[in-house]
Amino acid sequence: MTATSQAQAQDPAEARAHIRAHSFNAAAAQYAANRPSYPPALLDTVEELAGRPLAGARIADVGAGTGIATALLHARGAHVVAVELGEGMAAQFRRTLARVPIVRGDGNHLPLATSSLDLLTYAQSWHWTDPARSVPEALRVLRPGGALALWWNSSAVDVPWIEAQARRMERHFGLDGVVRTNGDASHLARADPTGSLAFTHRRIRWSRRVPVDLHLANIGSHSGFLVQGKERSAAFLTEERRHLLAAFPDGTLDEAYDVDLLVATAP
Repeated sequence: MTATSQAQAQDPAEARAHIRAHSFNAAAAQYAANRPSYPPALLDTVEELAGRPLAGARIADVGAGTGIATALLHARGAHVVAVELGEGMAAQFRRTLARVPIVRGDGNHLPLATSSLDLLTYAQSWHWTDPARSVPEALRVLRPGGALALWWNSSAVDVPWIEAQARRMERHFGLDGVVRTNGDASHLARADPTGSLAFTHRRIRWSRRVPVDLHLANIGSHSGFLVQGKERSAAFLTEERRHLLAAFPDGTLDEAYDVDLLVATAP
């Protein structure tokens, strides 16, 4: 069954989520080239809250995508395996991180041995799981005292130009809540509906300076754009380039992010 036919067999909300989740596969190279990474302070905080160094730890990075977070964990000396469901994303991962093992799967059905991991990470990917299933799976594969770490990079909408851009997205695409979704921590409250885990939350502000065109390629790689169709997305990005060059005549800008991190220890 294709991704489209699978989506059609679901209820409308599930179908939309399914289509968005699989939209990345056709844009994997764009995703890898333009998406932001994560600041060193994030991994330092993961180590602090997990109560152990990443070096030497046995880790699975789930929903690894093109390997942005996996590469950082590997560079810290972790023994890391990636778990990724999407064919296009997995192919791009292999081109980027040929020496890091990757297996096909998702957080609802982890292809991993019971009590085999010190740390389980989800970088920008926990919201694609069903926590009623992914929480028990996480607890199954973690060793006693192992940790589950979830994090999200969200645009810092208290920065005026970023808020203005989000408002333009809302108007162009007829969306609601782009600013609200990026500015609050509502996804954190939905992390564990089972009540099995006691998460500690940290928020880390960071930024990167990039050319305007790289920023546009970055936002164009998000699922909200990918499902809109090329013509509609291109129209927004062309007009948005004009707005940004008026605000940043030298052609560079600072993308500001808040990384929301949740870490919980398995009993």
